[in-house]
This record gives sequence, C-alpha cells and structure tokens, in this order.
Amino acid sequence: MTGVARMDFHEAVRRRVLIVEGCGGAARAGLLTWLAHRHGFTVERPPRELPALDPARPYRELLRRGGRLALDSGFVGELVYGPLRRGHSRVTWIEAFDFAEAVAERGGAFLHLTAPPPALAGRPGGRDATAAAAETEAVAAAYERAFATLAQHAPVLTVRPGAAKSLASAVSWNSAHGLTQGRRIPR
Repeated sequence: MTGVARMDFHEAVRRRVLIVEGCGGAARAGLLTWLAHRHGFTVERPPRELPALDPARPYRELLRRGGRLALDSGFVGELVYGPLRRGHSRVTWIEAFDFAEAVAERGGAFLHLTAPPPALAGRPGGRDATAAAAETEAVAAAYERAFATLAQHAPVLTVRPGAAKSLASAVSWNSAHGLTQGRRIPR
C-alpha cells in the first residue's frame, strides 16, 4: 500500500483510526482532547513499557477495538528514540510495517506532529545547549525518515505548526472551548 500523497487534516479526522506521534513539545495532548470531544474518537494510551518479546502486541490489541480510535502512540517514537538513546530500537522495522498495514486495513492513518525546536534561551550557552540542539535536530530528522518509510504502508499526514488553521486551534484549545492542553481524557 502506498501512503496518501496529499491528505489534509479534514480528511484525516474522517478516518476511523489516527495514530498520533511526534517529538516532545508537539502538543499531542491538546489535539487528542480535540479529537475526542469534537470528533468522537476514543483516546487510548498504550503502556509506557513495551513487552520484550512482542512490543507491537499492545498496539495490535488496541486496533482490534471497535469505533473511532485516536492512539497517543509511542510506537514510532521507539523507532526514533531507541537508536538515539540506547543504540537500538525494541521495535523492528518488520513489526513497524506490520503495524502500519494493520492501521491502514482499519481505515486509519498516522498523524506526524512536528514541533519547533525547544526554546534554548533559558539554558546556559555551552555544551548542554549545543547537545540539546543537536539531539532535537537528530530526533526531527529521525521522525522524518521513519514516517517517510511508514508512508509506504499506511497514510501519513505530517502537520507542521501553523500549517493548518483548524489544527492550530486544535492543539491550542483553551478555556474558551472548555478544554485545556494536557487534560486526561476519560476512557
């Protein structure tokens, strides 16, 4: 299966399953809250620790549920952060391709949320700031590569800050909408 070349945000929210991924600072919580309250998605968060023998199992189990599902995922994040922080990923590319195909079969797509580099202004200017900037760049590049590869198996929508007016409001819900970022969504 080939990823959708031009999927806009409105098309994405019509899908049955959305796998929401992105590096730290990508405002996933606000978007997930908006998907739940505005579009009727059930939001799920897999366990933080993946099973050693079958790391994709919790994700496959969640995909078996009926209804609309928005998954606050870390599956692609493992493909990104695992090699950068531990030298290897606990998820193989074969498992990632199988998961992506299962998402596509369920009528789903990946939402790749990008974020601007974290503000380094408050950090001391030296080695720590340089290392943090280098890691941020490496993470962003690794996410781009991972999603480009997964797009061969499932639709991927990459959303950049300010790219879509409706998404900009989705990830910055405030009290005017009765929602706040970071609010835990009941299951």
